[in-house]
Amino acid sequence: MTNQDIQEGKTLGIVAYLTFIGLIYSIFKNIDKKNPFIAFHCRQMLGLILMLIFSNITEKYVNSWLGTVCWYITFACWIYSLIIASKGETKLIPYLGKLFQDWFANIGK
Repeated sequence: MTNQDIQEGKTLGIVAYLTFIGLIYSIFKNIDKKNPFIAFHCRQMLGLILMLIFSNITEKYVNSWLGTVCWYITFACWIYSLIIASKGETKLIPYLGKLFQDWFANIGK
């Protein structure tokens, strides 16, 4: 990934983290560009959405306290990822980021 990729994709990389609609917008805008920076952050955000769904299901059906803890972890990872994108970096979400990159490898290709 070059500095030009980062500079061109920084805005859409940040937009991907703002809302689900921002994620969809970033994915569709990146279909033609194939910018690896945007694709990286879209894959991370998809993983964060899965974490959010998991925390909501856990809270409702397993244990309210455990679900709340999972939600706070997801929120912290989201803030971390948003900061990383705004800095123009591509650091993985701790522990799960590599999995997200593998699971959603088709995004951005």
